[in-house]
Amino acid sequence: MTAPRILYVVTEDWYFLSHRLPMARAAKEAGYDVHVATRLNQGKEAIEAAGFTPHALSWQRGSLSPTHSLAGVAELRKLLRALKPDILHNISLKPVLLGGIASLGFSSIAVVNSLTGLGTLFVGNHRKSELTRPLAVAALKALLKRPNSRTIVQNPDDKRFVLGLGVPEGNVDLIPGSGVDTEHFVPLPEPPPPITAAYVGRMLADKGVITLIQAYSLATSRGVKLQLLLAGDTDRENPGSLAPEQLREFASAFGIRWLGHVADIREVWAKAHVAVLASRREGLPKSLLEAAACGRPMIATDTPGCREIAIRGETALTFPVDDAEALAAAMTEMAGDAGMRARFGKAARALVEEKFSAEAIGKATVALYQSLIPVK
Repeated sequence: MTAPRILYVVTEDWYFLSHRLPMARAAKEAGYDVHVATRLNQGKEAIEAAGFTPHALSWQRGSLSPTHSLAGVAELRKLLRALKPDILHNISLKPVLLGGIASLGFSSIAVVNSLTGLGTLFVGNHRKSELTRPLAVAALKALLKRPNSRTIVQNPDDKRFVLGLGVPEGNVDLIPGSGVDTEHFVPLPEPPPPITAAYVGRMLADKGVITLIQAYSLATSRGVKLQLLLAGDTDRENPGSLAPEQLREFASAFGIRWLGHVADIREVWAKAHVAVLASRREGLPKSLLEAAACGRPMIATDTPGCREIAIRGETALTFPVDDAEALAAAMTEMAGDAGMRARFGKAARALVEEKFSAEAIGKATVALYQSLIPVK
């Protein structure tokens, strides 16, 4: 018998490789024939090397314009007709919307929709978001309730959002991300002083980069001996992205080290004493999961997604969204308390091993697939 076929739809090959590879490997190991539809840039060979079949999409990640969306739906419907997957797994908001529409009429295809956080469309204050948001909500209400489909969310807040759309609770599964490779990311010793905080992620306003820089400036202006590393690229397709020249100006003015893209994130956590994330909302932040796996304590906003891994008083200090003063105070407290850093870091690693390992998440995801289209 032929293996049941699963098609992952993601906007970018780099996102699939950085965030979803363990999940897809678990599906392949369970006996599924794995295909990946995405915009292919540099990741085609890596996808093939993992044993998956890539399919090129011409989508633009940052666009939900009617013209672009219709073209994207048509492109994916053509692929669905040719490939005839048993399971279509749409990952993140745009694939959920366009993939969900494209799959209408294909009654034999089971659809899994992963909402990996609500993104700029829901947390940003951009005028375009305000116009598009009601349309996206209406589409989600219809698409997530279709027969033979399930929705995966990464935190309880997002689950409440989906249930509020009228999706039956039995069709919503809380699976936190695709997990962390706890053999690749291992506890690291603290580096020597000065105390260094690090942010890993895209350089976006909604990720709290401006708030973080403001807080760092406040703390150091008060005499706190502290360094700040920023690791990640700007994002030209996101309206909330900082410009490279802005980051270079901030780095020069405040003594911040902007590293740009870092291929092996373990190098960042080897240099940093604490992980910081000032995001306005997350699904489940991969950067904090990897930092926790490396035994790093955290400072994060008390917001959906973050609070699942950054637990106040156990693994992290937390602060309100957009509150630079509170973040500066948390950075000052963490910098001055080696015992706290050690306790939080040890607890963070234990939490990852217990709840967020790639092995555990892979098993939960495969169990969901098996409930829809089992491998004989």
